[in-house]
Amino acid sequence: MKDRDAKAEVSDEDPVRAAELASARATALAIAASALERKALNVVILDVAGKVDYADYVVVMSGRSDRQVAAIAKNVEQDVKEKLGVRCLSVEGLPQASWVLMDFGDVIAHVFHEDTRGYYDLESLWVDAPRVPVDDR
Repeated sequence: MKDRDAKAEVSDEDPVRAAELASARATALAIAASALERKALNVVILDVAGKVDYADYVVVMSGRSDRQVAAIAKNVEQDVKEKLGVRCLSVEGLPQASWVLMDFGDVIAHVFHEDTRGYYDLESLWVDAPRVPVDDR
C-alpha cells in the first residue's frame, strides 16, 4: 500500500511522470497481450517503479522451446512497434533463444525457455513488487 500511495503522490504532483508511468504500463500490457498471442506461458507484469532506476515495469514470460521463445520475442517486437509506435531499443539472446532480453526503455521484457526461467527465478528479485493483472483470456 505504501508504494501505491507514493505513486499517487508522484502522479498528483508531477503530471509528466504520471504520463510516463501510464505510457510504460500501456507498453507492458501490449507486450503481455502480444506474448499471449504466441501462447506464452505464465506471463507476469511486475511494477518496479521506484524499486529500480532502469525501468518502471518488467514483463516475464516463458516458451516451451527455443523456437517458441524466438517467435514470442519477434512477435512482441513487431506488435508493440505497430500498435503503440514504441520501438525495442535492444534485443539480446535471440540466436540461442533460451533467454531473450528486450529493452523498451521504461519496460524490460524477459522471454525465457521454461527450464531457464526456473533456474534464474527473476520474479523472486521483486517479490515485493506489485503484479499488474494480465488478461490471459
